Amino acid sequence: MGRTTLSRKGGPLLLRIQGILACCVVLAATAGCRAQAPATPSKSTAQLNARIETAIRNELSVPPVYNVTIGPEKKSSLSGYNSILVTFSLPGHPNRTQQLEYLISKDGNTLARLSKIDISKDPDAMLPIEGRPIRGNPKAKVTLVNFDDLECPFCARLHAELFPGIMDQYKGLIRVIYVDFPLTELHPWAMHAAVNANCLAAQSGKAYWNYVDYVHTHGEDITGPQPELSKSFATLDKLAEQEGVRDHLDTSKLDACVKKQDESVVRKEMMAGDRLGISATPTFYVNGVRWAGVLDPADLDLMINRALRQQGITPPTPPAPSAPADTSSKNSEKGAGSGKSAAKGA
Repeated sequence: MGRTTLSRKGGPLLLRIQGILACCVVLAATAGCRAQAPATPSKSTAQLNARIETAIRNELSVPPVYNVTIGPEKKSSLSGYNSILVTFSLPGHPNRTQQLEYLISKDGNTLARLSKIDISKDPDAMLPIEGRPIRGNPKAKVTLVNFDDLECPFCARLHAELFPGIMDQYKGLIRVIYVDFPLTELHPWAMHAAVNANCLAAQSGKAYWNYVDYVHTHGEDITGPQPELSKSFATLDKLAEQEGVRDHLDTSKLDACVKKQDESVVRKEMMAGDRLGISATPTFYVNGVRWAGVLDPADLDLMINRALRQQGITPPTPPAPSAPADTSSKNSEKGAGSGKSAAKGA
């Protein structure tokens, strides 16, 4: 499965950077985070900057419409190299600014990129999972944390792969935790659904997961053939109330929570996601190893198995593939089978 995701920012990256790992990209923290206009460079500096700009434009395939500004050299921590800050900007769009830090050899002949990664912190410790409902073995040594949007079709696909398939395969060896990250610019009822799910979670983890299961498998029904937000909200509220009755919750407390629609808990989780640089759903972590987008089940198995081995646990033997149906008599049936397989992954 390709890395198909929906962006919470509502648009593509400012630059299409090719030939460089995504982890090496440094985005400007704010729209105002732009380098100050440098003093007029000397002729030799201008010539060097021109060579640097040419090399960077060629290496990254920078669109011609973007300006590339080379900042002054500064001392770096790497012997024999100075540091320069390169700013990419789109004229007429002050918010579209991106910066990359490069290293330039002191003889002016070599340009390099160096990305520092802080490994002093445990990624799992930075995830906002305290108090969240857990599915699977609460004491499992492998944790899958998913930043989820209940209206996101790609999240629904991942959810269908996790439950029951992955959970059945890794019985007792993993635990799954969902964190709210509704893409409110794209999905109008996702926030409402997240609030309702948290109202249920406040009383019962089981009720929370039942609600999440249903919403992820009935998203089109909730939206309706002719989308009307008030009807979607009413449907979500009715589902929460029914779940409360089914699980014998305090329905008066649940009704009050649903009616209040307090977004503070969800917003707090969204802010935590922002600090982690998350901008798309689904984005999930397997013992701190991150992936954004839907992932082929076999590749997800690889992530989980690697995490298990790191914990000294032998992964379970994968289930044997089911025997293909006998379709030799009818070519049309073979085509129908392919269509069903594609629909399952959609």
